[in-house]
Amino acid sequence: MLLAIDCGNTNTVFAVYDGVAKKAAKKAVWRIATNPSRTADEYAVWLTQLMTLKGFAVGDIDGAILASVVPDARFGLTSFVEEYFGVSPLIVGDADFYLGLDIVMDRPEQVGADRLVNAVGGYVAHGKDLIIIDFGTATSFDITDEAGNFSGSVLAPGVNLSVEALYLAAAQLPRIQVERPQNVIGKATIPAMQSGVFWGYVDMIEGLIGRIVKEEGRPKKTVATGGLASLFKDDVASLSVVDPDLTLNGLVELYRRNS
Repeated sequence: MLLAIDCGNTNTVFAVYDGVAKKAAKKAVWRIATNPSRTADEYAVWLTQLMTLKGFAVGDIDGAILASVVPDARFGLTSFVEEYFGVSPLIVGDADFYLGLDIVMDRPEQVGADRLVNAVGGYVAHGKDLIIIDFGTATSFDITDEAGNFSGSVLAPGVNLSVEALYLAAAQLPRIQVERPQNVIGKATIPAMQSGVFWGYVDMIEGLIGRIVKEEGRPKKTVATGGLASLFKDDVASLSVVDPDLTLNGLVELYRRNS
């Protein structure tokens, strides 16, 4: 079985797949808040117990792959996999790692591992010429070209990050949950804030998709992923599909390409 690990700025996701075939089944997923100081032993206490509850044994894992955008978390995660599963994880972005696509950017080394994984997952599941929108700590719009290569990006603050910044910067504004408000015009502070965040992001997403398509000069399929993708899918008309497993499936594909 394959252990796929996606370490993001906010959460780290662990998933077990029953192999690396193109249609490998996802058997279980667990997530934990990202903490760069967490040790291999702490990961082991947490994850091995959860695996046991799902009927998996440590010895079931015979391969692992890691994508991390938090450099300080890499050592603990790598040590955990090596010490407790007895395998060396493939690490997205290492010098000898094979992506199977070109990064057509001025500074390719600056592209986050998670975004490259999304491009691969997008190619496998949805083809070429995509706009991949990831609703994470940042809201990223990653573009692939007609050959399936990573060809550019637009980066904006994430939805929850914007909400937190508003709460911290304005003394009289409360912290809110991101929800779709019933009306655009709020009759109290909380619905007014929810409207500004939700409809503001809807219009930003629609506007950026339109500008990207105009600049590219051709239609593009738009794929959304990340925790809040499902919240926006019904109100962003130009979203083609929501794929919550895009990153994890991209990791499985990259493991297959490198093994």
